[in-house]
Amino acid sequence: MAPGYCTKTPLLLLLGLALTTTVCSKCHLSGRWKNDLGSTMSIGSVDSKGGFEGSYLTAVSSTNNTITESPLAGAQQLDDEPTVGFTVKWTFSKSMTVFTGQCFEDDNGNDVLETMWLLRSHAGERTDNWKATSVGRNIFTREL
Repeated sequence: MAPGYCTKTPLLLLLGLALTTTVCSKCHLSGRWKNDLGSTMSIGSVDSKGGFEGSYLTAVSSTNNTITESPLAGAQQLDDEPTVGFTVKWTFSKSMTVFTGQCFEDDNGNDVLETMWLLRSHAGERTDNWKATSVGRNIFTREL
């Protein structure tokens, strides 16, 4: 299990004594992840507002172009088992994918990120717009 997002929280005791304790949330997204299709992503540090950047290397594509690592940017809520959203701007095609989902802790204490995605492909003409968006689902697990 990866370390969670930690904050210092005041803990008040009887007799006016004040101590500080550290509170950690589950499923902080920083680190490397792999999905059910073999694609990998690396997420850097999550800032104090929940924002993050990283990279994504897909294991699957319908293009004949050489697959290259692509940048991602997104945000997560800063609480236990947070909801998350991020966008991948593909460097090898004229497409973009948006992911949204939630990070959970499974029964063994491992982080699991369950997502839905929309892949928007470039439509050559307006009449092709109807077929330019695909939808799917991926489950990511943390690479140790």
